[in-house]
Amino acid sequence: MAKVKKIGRVGAVRRAARARRTERAARKARAAAHVTAPHLCLLRAPAAAASTGPMDAEFIVATYNVHRWTGINGRMRSDPARAAFVIAELDADVIALQEVLRPFDGEDPLEALADALGLHVAFAATRVHKRGELGNAILSRTPIAGVSMMDLSFSRLERRVAVAAQFECRSGMIDVVATHLALGDRTRHRQVRSLLDHPQLRDRPTLLLGDMNAWRRCPATRALEDELQSHHNTEWPASFPAARPVLALDRIYTRGVKILEIDAHGSRAARRASDHLPIVARVRV
Repeated sequence: MAKVKKIGRVGAVRRAARARRTERAARKARAAAHVTAPHLCLLRAPAAAASTGPMDAEFIVATYNVHRWTGINGRMRSDPARAAFVIAELDADVIALQEVLRPFDGEDPLEALADALGLHVAFAATRVHKRGELGNAILSRTPIAGVSMMDLSFSRLERRVAVAAQFECRSGMIDVVATHLALGDRTRHRQVRSLLDHPQLRDRPTLLLGDMNAWRRCPATRALEDELQSHHNTEWPASFPAARPVLALDRIYTRGVKILEIDAHGSRAARRASDHLPIVARVRV
């Protein structure tokens, strides 16, 4: 029996390695074809999953802009290990990531991170960066039951996307949406209305996580606060800039889910790994 289990694990590792090689080839092919439109391009389980059952009614979620793995000022050498260390510190059940860079050459840091932490992963590319695909990701301990992508590119200057993952929870299904909204007020408001009016996000309990670029109160943030639930405090935790945060750009909104606690993760490592701090919340469906 032990020998059978060992063979099964070896087979799983080999299949995962083949999947990574196939995905690297696909990324290079997309680069050669100059694919620039937003697209859903990754959904996979880790070689050794941390959990196979449904999500508990109470769990930890986080949102984190990893700044293309380039550290606090964007000029440092790309080092995904910095952000990976911070993500491990969070010990969250579901993590939304923004500004994820998946280079065309070499190992994919997103897949390596997911495998190292035993997390399932979904990724949607917003655009093709000069060094690879840039977009949003969702990592989770529990299997992803379904995934979809919403193109929020309402401006020619800024391509934006939301990736939505469905999870089985002990009380039913739940949607988790990760996004990175536009800098311009008018475009950001259109993006929020598109998200709030989407039928898929109105039928089940929903978590909306991401970099909302909400550096001041605007029509977009008013719409989010009018139609979704936020936390019980009067102020959002500041997340930007990471070294001395004053702006609450990164937020977690919910529908049918209660936020029990929310705060910025301001560890020493987090203040150097990106220009944003992660925001972490304990929630209950």
